[in-house]
Amino acid sequence: MKITERLQQWGGRAMSRFSFRNATIILCFFNLITALFLIHAFISPPNSNRSDQVLLKYIKESEELRRAMEPVDLIKRVREIEREGHEEVDTLQEKDAKQSAALDLISRLNNHRTYSDADNQKALEEWRKRKMERARQRGLGRNGTTVSQE
Repeated sequence: MKITERLQQWGGRAMSRFSFRNATIILCFFNLITALFLIHAFISPPNSNRSDQVLLKYIKESEELRRAMEPVDLIKRVREIEREGHEEVDTLQEKDAKQSAALDLISRLNNHRTYSDADNQKALEEWRKRKMERARQRGLGRNGTTVSQE
């Protein structure tokens, strides 16, 4: 019975030391430590440098794969064909413009031949008279004399 007496004696001392006040203090202490740990976990940045590097590596690899899968030669050829098409259209338009100008000139020459030479001579004489009159007026203006017109 010595053992039972010792257990009772030990339990009695333990019960006297373990009061509700002490239990409340210990529980509050553990709650405080838990709260501090949670606050630290929420506030501190995640320690995910390694996962960020893995993610960046994955993104770079996917970009390289996407670029490798692009049909670069086909795209270049399509652009060349488009340029050739535009150049052909431009040359055709230039040829059409030149051809229409040539046809217009030919038709004017043909129409000019149909006019009477008398009308052409008359128009040429009138133009020459106007030209001579302007030259005479300029010559008088340079000499310092003015012509009074009535």
